[in-house]
Amino acid sequence: MRVDFVLFDAGGGHRAAANALELVIRQQRRPWQLRVWNLQELLEPLDPARKLLGIRLQDVYNRLFLQANFTLGLGHLLRLFHGMIRLWHGALVRRLSDHFRQERPDLLVSLIPHFNRAIFEGLRRVHRDVPFVTLLTDLADYPPHFWIEPQPQYFICGTERAAAQAREIGHPREAVYRVSGMVLHPRFYETPQVDRGAARRRLGLDPDLPTGLVLFGGHGSRVMTTIVERLDGSGLPVQLVVLCGRNRGLLDSLRRRRNRIPVHLEGFTTDVPGYMYLADFFIGKPGPGSISEALAMKLPVIVACNAWTMPHERYNAEWIREQGLGLVVRSYRRVEQAVAELLSAGNLERFRARAAALENRAVFEIPDVLAEIAARGGQLPAPATRTVSPKS
Repeated sequence: MRVDFVLFDAGGGHRAAANALELVIRQQRRPWQLRVWNLQELLEPLDPARKLLGIRLQDVYNRLFLQANFTLGLGHLLRLFHGMIRLWHGALVRRLSDHFRQERPDLLVSLIPHFNRAIFEGLRRVHRDVPFVTLLTDLADYPPHFWIEPQPQYFICGTERAAAQAREIGHPREAVYRVSGMVLHPRFYETPQVDRGAARRRLGLDPDLPTGLVLFGGHGSRVMTTIVERLDGSGLPVQLVVLCGRNRGLLDSLRRRRNRIPVHLEGFTTDVPGYMYLADFFIGKPGPGSISEALAMKLPVIVACNAWTMPHERYNAEWIREQGLGLVVRSYRRVEQAVAELLSAGNLERFRARAAALENRAVFEIPDVLAEIAARGGQLPAPATRTVSPKS
């Protein structure tokens, strides 16, 4: 069986999920031919950002929204973006149809939002029997036209909220699979065989001080400077591991600082599980991948939720509050208050116990789900479509 994963490199979560699933599928020795392809490369000749700005659409997202944190008003930009996709729809479908005439998967899995209607229609023009699956890498959808479209296909959802959203717009229960969380690399389920105290000393840290890990994805964010500054001036007995990702300018800027508290700085690394093992809590944006990784390592989380938070990540902060897995602040300029609260009155132990109670085995569950979907085939009844209002 040939299984195709479709992704974008806007952010790192989509590719990370695909890579994790590919590794587990190979470890399980399933007789599948796996292919991971980037929709950006296929649609490159049509990319309006490339034509107007000289850079790819996924690079606009990474530079503007992730690195520069220019996210105020993103909800309005998303509506504009979706309007552009509708204008672009016919050309998208034709391009995708041409691709599927040359490349026929037995199962097509999308790990991206926004383009699932075009992918589905491009596939169906050529192959009506190939099952199409959308694997949500967010905790919830941000309707309309984000992850879940009213078309006869399958969905894999990591939370009950996302599964309910699919059913609410008319998708039958047999088309909606509920797994136990977000897709994580298998390394997040392993316990590193290292001495935490000795490993902290090697990084220039105190083996006994409460340690926060600061992470804003693979592209970093300038708000990490604010977090370091606020905690450095707080007087709290705390130290930090700061992972700057590919943001070289941020890394160089932080290296020039003279800090009161111990701070270990790192650029892009593939050893996020190792650094999380050395930490006691997590500070970062409420991205689904980062907070799920932290919780898998039993780390309480501190995130901010405000007008600058990406609209599709605001539910994540709500979920953290509901589940009692950490603290949500209005601004990272108040991060020292949250850390003080986290470290007082047994809160750290209470939050860690809640994180430890989570049982996210999604990366090991999804191959079985894909096998079941492939056996059922691509013929599903059209959803009984109901109107979905945009989320504020």
